[in-house]
Amino acid sequence: MVEDYRALYEAYLRCCNEHDFDGMAAFYAPSIRVNDAPMDPNAVAAQFEPIVSAFPDWHWDMRHIVVDTDYIAVHFTVTGTHRGTFQGIAATGRRVSIPEFTLYRVVDGKFADVWDLADMAALLRQISS
Repeated sequence: MVEDYRALYEAYLRCCNEHDFDGMAAFYAPSIRVNDAPMDPNAVAAQFEPIVSAFPDWHWDMRHIVVDTDYIAVHFTVTGTHRGTFQGIAATGRRVSIPEFTLYRVVDGKFADVWDLADMAALLRQISS
C-alpha cells in the first residue's frame, strides 16, 4: 500500500506541476473536504488558477513524503516567479520560495480530505518588500 499511495501521489503531483487542473480534479473524491470544508472537486483545482496565473512557473518540489494507513503527508518547497498580479500586487519579476505541508486522507484511491498549510504570508513579504 505504501508504494501504491506514493505512486498515486507522484501522479497527482505531475498534474499539479503541469498545471493540469482537470487532471488534478480527477484525483479528488466527489465529496472532498479541504481544511474541513466540503468542496466540489473542480472548485478545489480551480483555486490554483489565480496563483498559476500570477506565477506561471509555480512548482511544488516534494521534500518528504510519509504514508501511514490511509494518510499521505507531504512537505514541499514551492517556488515561482511573480509575473502577474497577485492579491493586488502587480508583477515584480521576483522569484519566491515558500514551505508547504499537506496531509491527505485517501478513500478508494481518491483524496477525500486535504489539510493544507502554505506560508502565504512569506510569499506576500517576498513580493511586496
